[in-house]
Amino acid sequence: PAPTTCTDTAPTPAPTPALTPAPVAQPNVPEVTDPPGSGGSSVPREPNLPDADDSPSAKPERTNLDSSVTALSPSESSSSASPKQNDTSSSERNTQQNSSSTGQNTTSSPQGNTQQNSTIAQKMQDCQQQVKTIGKTEAGQRTGGNYANLIECYKQNLDVAKQEKSFEWEAYALNNLAISHYVVGDYLKAIEFHQQQLERARQPGSRAQEGIALSGMGAAYAALGDYEKGIAYYTQSLGITPIESAPQWKSLTLRNLGNAYLAQNNYQKAIQYQEESLGLSRTIGDRHGEMQALGNLGNARAISGDFNRATEYQQQSLSLARKLGNRLEEAQALLGLGTTYSYRRDYAKAIEYHQQSLLLVREVRARLGEGIVLTNLGDAQFRLNQLVEAERVLFDGIQLWESLRAGLGTNDAFKVSIFETQITAYRNLQEVLSAQNKFNAALEIAERGRARAFVELLARRIKSSEAVSETAQFPSIEQIQRTAKEQNATIVEYSIIREQFVETPHGASAQQTGEPQDSELFIWVVKPTGEIAFRRVDLKFLQQEKTSLENLVATSRILKGARTRQGEAARAKLHQLAIAPIADLLPTDPNARVIFIPQESLFLLPFPALRDTAGQYLIEKHTILTAPAIDVLTLTNQQRQHLAAKYPEPPQGKEVLVVGNPTMPTLKKSGEKAYQLASLPASEQEAKEIARLLNTQAIVGDRATKVNILQQLPSARLIHLATHGLLDDIRELGVPGAIALAPSANDDGFLTAGEILKLKLNAELVVLSACDTGQGKVTGDGVIGLSRSLIVAGVPSTIVSLWAVPDVASALLMTEFYRHLSSNPDKAQALRQAMLTTMKQYPQPDNWAAFTLMGEAQ
Repeated sequence: PAPTTCTDTAPTPAPTPALTPAPVAQPNVPEVTDPPGSGGSSVPREPNLPDADDSPSAKPERTNLDSSVTALSPSESSSSASPKQNDTSSSERNTQQNSSSTGQNTTSSPQGNTQQNSTIAQKMQDCQQQVKTIGKTEAGQRTGGNYANLIECYKQNLDVAKQEKSFEWEAYALNNLAISHYVVGDYLKAIEFHQQQLERARQPGSRAQEGIALSGMGAAYAALGDYEKGIAYYTQSLGITPIESAPQWKSLTLRNLGNAYLAQNNYQKAIQYQEESLGLSRTIGDRHGEMQALGNLGNARAISGDFNRATEYQQQSLSLARKLGNRLEEAQALLGLGTTYSYRRDYAKAIEYHQQSLLLVREVRARLGEGIVLTNLGDAQFRLNQLVEAERVLFDGIQLWESLRAGLGTNDAFKVSIFETQITAYRNLQEVLSAQNKFNAALEIAERGRARAFVELLARRIKSSEAVSETAQFPSIEQIQRTAKEQNATIVEYSIIREQFVETPHGASAQQTGEPQDSELFIWVVKPTGEIAFRRVDLKFLQQEKTSLENLVATSRILKGARTRQGEAARAKLHQLAIAPIADLLPTDPNARVIFIPQESLFLLPFPALRDTAGQYLIEKHTILTAPAIDVLTLTNQQRQHLAAKYPEPPQGKEVLVVGNPTMPTLKKSGEKAYQLASLPASEQEAKEIARLLNTQAIVGDRATKVNILQQLPSARLIHLATHGLLDDIRELGVPGAIALAPSANDDGFLTAGEILKLKLNAELVVLSACDTGQGKVTGDGVIGLSRSLIVAGVPSTIVSLWAVPDVASALLMTEFYRHLSSNPDKAQALRQAMLTTMKQYPQPDNWAAFTLMGEAQ
């Protein structure tokens, strides 16, 4: 297992298998800020709003041993320079003049009319009192109502601030609303309020507030697993936040930027930014920033293999946290130490630290932190063969992760990205359950841990409801068996298990940790009869061969040119790994369906082209389909039944939409020269021949505009598009993939996957006879691209391609497919026969193996 808060990355080889978990990397902690111009009496003694250990923007410093807070005034003129001494009282701090060079600090009132600020303050709710109340409430007695009341208080203050036209109070309320929502795991609302804070800050030109808002948005995106956006916002924040008036905020952003780079396995930059933050924190006397930077440096040093320095930094951070009375940072330091000791394979010590951390994160209701601790604790328990305890702990962790995802509502993109940060817990639990021979339970977790955003989005579309229960969607073994029976197919589900490895390079004095590496391939086979079998394949030998499953799949897609033999060898090896271990469980009838449920890189594997030792291709022995999850098949079956009831007769000519070789649009990528896509005359001939078979007219050239096609898509029952397919996210909206159509006056001609996602289609089948239409962004939720968008839009069956197929072979395969489909409604069998026919004329797999049927065969 590789417990981590960051996305699983493409594994790289490491020679010696010394098992360890991965590092912890997340943004640092926020607190709510004090009201503008607050004096000592308004600074609570125990204000610690229980926050997530992956905070958004603001981190007012703590200076006193009793955890008093010196909060930055929301005014740009207020200083956060540095605390005076640890024994300085709150009232003294708020009356001192700023002098960062001498280590003094002030949180002055906002510039402007002091009498006006006093009048506004009298109208404001005392939200800080609620923060104090929450901080004093025992963890077990805290409820959602506590936080709801606090959020309502800040909303009321925001209303008053707007009425009074007070920027300082508006900024105060918006920032604390964002932080409060972040604390309870509502990252979308946090982003929304930080966005308002950003827009408001730009009106009076407050660089400090603008920087704070950008930093907060970066942290929220990082918590959702979108580290690229997080880094972009952090970088913007650093560029505009004035160090003179807001050095602590700048230091915080440096730490969070370092953590984002650590999550992306860029250890050099991670260490660089943490060291910058540590230096700045020490210069301004910010003990809290120093404490966080030390802990973060410890985490970065641990993943880079410098264990002694890692524990040294983490112990310093732990000591500071206890001196400052900061329970949350104490929990974080303990978590870091536990993870480092797991690297050292001292799992008993790791468990000891993780259990201490767990008590604290639960006490302060740090939900994201609790999920991380539970994941890492479960891994360490598994290492010591404490299987019952590990199973319980990991189940708790998964339930917590799922509750955080449920808080994202209907935002598909965020659910996809946050799941990438949580997938390790599901992998670990599969290992723990299989170690206890609970193979069926492990299959339930394998299903529970894939394509969840896809399933929920599709279920909402089918039910036309925004409220789909997360837990109601989890498939049981009985549901899985029922799906295999409904599909009349043998279902094969894969799960890639990874480990963290450590190596000591020859002649080196320090160990180096590698990225998570493939260790096993779990395979479940579910027969139409309900029988379930489980096989496991050892992948550790790939590390000695300096390769990985992902690299093998990439090589397997080399189908022509000088390296053709390397591609053949990779496909032979992948057959040995993915098919041979279950060959005796697959049906002997070549017309019987086999549905593969891949994971990650296996989505890009050309299953039909896998060849056994006798030289026979898989498509010659089996009828093949793919799907992102068994649960998705359950829902596409509902789509198919709905359409079958709506359309009892086969599609007629006017219900068929065939498009070929539109007048090609011009593509303009950022930083590149615009160019027109090449014409596809063979695709035009393909479209005309298929239209003749289907008794309709092909739409080609200038008539195939995006506007025209969009008007016809909703009423079409069968759609065939023979044109260019693009992999890129050309609109930069998070959903890659586009279909090239003819441009017109008001559009560029590109129909994107994001636009398809919003359509309501009634087609029983969509065929994308274009290059790369089956590819996209590979995630734990499957491939985010055109095929996913089409299924969500209402299409139960899609045929897409994994690479650019030669024109002549593609035209032959497609016409053969429709010819067979006219006499046999089984789309999977028709596609198989078309492949076999094409194979006879064009034997090389690049001519026939690219197309895959996703969803329903009937």
